[in-house]
Amino acid sequence: MPYSTGRIVHDADSHLMETPTWLRDHADPDIRDRIQPLRYPSGNELRQTGDPGEQLRDLDLAFERLRARHASPTYRAAEDAEIMQRKNFAATGSFLAADRPRALDLLGFSSQLVFNTFHNRRLRDWEHDHDLDFAYGVARAHNRGMVEFCSVDPRLLPTCYIPLADFDRADALADEALAMGAAALLVASGCPRTHSPSHVRLDGFWARAQDAAIPVVFHVGGTGDLIEPGYFRNGRPVPPDFHGGEENFRSVDYMGIPGPPAQTLATLIFDGVLDRFPALRIGVIEQGAIWVPSWLRQMEAAFDAFARHEERLRTLSLRPTEYVRRQVRFTPYPTEDVGWIIANSGPEVCMFSSDYPHVEGGRRPLERFEASLGDLGDSSRRRFYCDNFVDLMGSAAKPLVA
Repeated sequence: MPYSTGRIVHDADSHLMETPTWLRDHADPDIRDRIQPLRYPSGNELRQTGDPGEQLRDLDLAFERLRARHASPTYRAAEDAEIMQRKNFAATGSFLAADRPRALDLLGFSSQLVFNTFHNRRLRDWEHDHDLDFAYGVARAHNRGMVEFCSVDPRLLPTCYIPLADFDRADALADEALAMGAAALLVASGCPRTHSPSHVRLDGFWARAQDAAIPVVFHVGGTGDLIEPGYFRNGRPVPPDFHGGEENFRSVDYMGIPGPPAQTLATLIFDGVLDRFPALRIGVIEQGAIWVPSWLRQMEAAFDAFARHEERLRTLSLRPTEYVRRQVRFTPYPTEDVGWIIANSGPEVCMFSSDYPHVEGGRRPLERFEASLGDLGDSSRRRFYCDNFVDLMGSAAKPLVA
């Protein structure tokens, strides 16, 4: 029996687990040798140490063993019972594309929006460097890999990264991504290095997403450090993260997650991007939503305080909260009180996500979300599990609901 039964559920946050040379394997020849193989967090039990050549050989052998394990009768016999227990590289379809449709069947989800696991920070850092040829080259390689992985099943919806550092190149790469089958355009949550995400020269990018009826999405990891590193210099050992190492985030830097998307979204609203592109949809993925009600009130307060002095605010056709409810969707963490978020921000804004196959998503996300939805009615539940996702995804969701 699938993990999810009895309702239509779309998963707004899932991942592939990239193998060591995944990005390099999809890169153009002129940049391929510049892309270093991945160095894995310790919790994945694939950490590289010592000589790089020896590391890669060891990793190749490790992945050969993993592939053999995933194909074994013993592994497959327990998939049904263990589909939510196995995490990271141990999970069905985590890095073997051919197995992912079987994982979807066992999960019982109607679709998954698919993100990379290890490259958001790398892509953002390359975008903020001065070598834009390389930044756009690695983004192109990422996009090829994402589309290839998701091509095995129309229920898998690939996200393609677009650096916003250069106006013309952003337009060109967006055109490429749309032509190859992107279901969503992924951008960094924070500000580009030299200009605002609301710069008028980026209107061509937002227009492309709107005209294609697919969303622009943010995802956790697509920023620099969430907080100043000094916050961890407290004379105590750094606590382990979800994976048992120090590479992800803990309670202190968790508090910094809302900062970049909150600032970026407010800037896009106040500078009129959502007003100029009323059919544009934006997804804020794996960055929580417990902050959204207070952020909405802060924007409303800013609007009232500054509208008399700022023409850009006076020319807006809606209030800030109205833009959010019309155009922006968020994935709460399963530890958050989703019923309270919906009650204080509106039934349109929240979507279900599993974070499959990551540890952070937990083994019982449906049960935890159900508990936090409390006594909300069937309509609000359908919005959370299905309708808000369909609204976000636009044309990419049409084949799923036809």
